[in-house]
Amino acid sequence: MASLIEELIDVLDKELDIYQQLIPISNEKTQIIIKNDLAALQEITDKEQWAVDQISVLEHKRETIMTNIKIVINQKAEALNLKTLIHLLESQPKEQKALSILHDKLNTVIRQLKEINLRNQALIEQSLEMIEFNLNVIQSTKMYPGNNTYTKDAAQYHAKASGTGMFDAKQ
Repeated sequence: MASLIEELIDVLDKELDIYQQLIPISNEKTQIIIKNDLAALQEITDKEQWAVDQISVLEHKRETIMTNIKIVINQKAEALNLKTLIHLLESQPKEQKALSILHDKLNTVIRQLKEINLRNQALIEQSLEMIEFNLNVIQSTKMYPGNNTYTKDAAQYHAKASGTGMFDAKQ
């Protein structure tokens, strides 16, 4: 079981490293969203996707290791998580401490990433609202250009403008 714990520590350490790399990338993404630089946003999204792919591979390894640990200690499948495993390792203080530190660091980093991602999500939603507002303004000015149509006796009449070429952004 010691080799499984060491393998788990290694996988969690690699995951932590990738999550830590995502923090500056996510902060950079915030600035790119603010600048509305779509080309840079695509590049940063590609970097994020690479990190997510790496984390997915590591998560699969972690799940396999945890399944093997459950088999070794004869624990029910749904009852063993990292926190529970840390408590079960009282006889191995070195591994217990290493896992506990990784657990705490992962929680901290993931919490930071969630906050940054929520901020980025809010910025993107604001940007989409602004785009929708601008489309509605353009559409309304095209549909109602004003009352500049006169009859031959110089009396104004209200002509309906056609709304061709525009679409309803809400549909």
